[in-house]
Amino acid sequence: MRTALRTPELSPAPPPMMSADVVVEPVLRPSDRDAFLEYQLRLYQGDPCYVPPILAERRDFLDRGKNPFLQHAELELFLARRAGQIVGRIAAVSDVQYNQFHNTEYGFFGMFECEDDRATAAALFAAASAWVKRKGMKALMGPVNLSFNHDCGLLVEGFDLPPAMMMPYNPRYYEALLTGNGFRKAKDLWSYELSTHVAPPEKVLRVAERVREQDGVRVRPLDMKNLAEETRRIKSIYNAMLERNWGFVPMNEDEFDLIAARLRPLVQVRPELCLIAEVKNEPVAFSLTLPDSNVGLKAANGRLTTWGLPIGLAKMFWAMRGIDRLRVLLLGVKPGYRRRGIDALLYLDTMRAARDLGYTGGELGWTAEDNDLINRAIESMGARRYKTYRLYERAV
Repeated sequence: MRTALRTPELSPAPPPMMSADVVVEPVLRPSDRDAFLEYQLRLYQGDPCYVPPILAERRDFLDRGKNPFLQHAELELFLARRAGQIVGRIAAVSDVQYNQFHNTEYGFFGMFECEDDRATAAALFAAASAWVKRKGMKALMGPVNLSFNHDCGLLVEGFDLPPAMMMPYNPRYYEALLTGNGFRKAKDLWSYELSTHVAPPEKVLRVAERVREQDGVRVRPLDMKNLAEETRRIKSIYNAMLERNWGFVPMNEDEFDLIAARLRPLVQVRPELCLIAEVKNEPVAFSLTLPDSNVGLKAANGRLTTWGLPIGLAKMFWAMRGIDRLRVLLLGVKPGYRRRGIDALLYLDTMRAARDLGYTGGELGWTAEDNDLINRAIESMGARRYKTYRLYERAV
């Protein structure tokens, strides 16, 4: 039986510090949607850690006909302007499936970008709050872009390194914009860094090899010739392992298949790093570790084509040749097979494969701050926590 999670009682937001010269309006025209997407390229210009998204992919992400998440969620985009110039943006989300699953009444904000001005941020948050309130929500949480199955959280620690793939990035001043507008911490999410040059602790080695020998656990890479069936196996493990986790909502078939299709090119590059653990031929755990594609995305600078030529695409593929870091995107074990050391076995085999392939290390995460089981397991491998992302909430 799933534990019900109810929206907590939150203090009302403070009176907004509104700016009379800032106008916030919903995005209604295709030209405004393009401006919404391109604003962040200008905002982050010159930031060495920023990794621009591919604008064409972001357009598809916001297209109801191409993003199956929007089949069960409502979305409204807003732009803030001052004297006709864009100075901020925000997305408001109402996800019926999330609230039904967790028995909550949360609306979400995401894709938040803003100048360093509390009044501008206040106007954007007011627009998102009013929209989710009209949808019957009692609290606003974010940043969530646009669901927990995509990048979420505000970077609050670890600004010295670029983000790994599918992880957010933002200026330092965003934290003050949220707390100054009545948001409080809802949950911290942690990311870890692990070097392939650090030898796994002896205890981890003993546990992993004991599991392999005594429990008959078989770890194998994905079978690329039967990828559709392998995807089905991973999907069943994923939904079983995360059912009770904070923030989790099972993906429908179309959502899962879309994400799998986007990750497939990276899986095909290094299938040796995508592992399934089996007990008596039953898939009970898996781990997905991928080359950090943000190296290539950064080189493309948001555009695959320029003047009709695939200049950005060529730059991206050239940069991908030099990737030496990985992202451990997912690792999970079915209930009933946990606390046996299967996670240690997956970590160990991934580490060995990564070292043999010439990778120097990578990022593991994210994990919730209070997920003690997985956090202890990661730290036992010698990983260090190096980035913190924070989710915030306030009443509407």
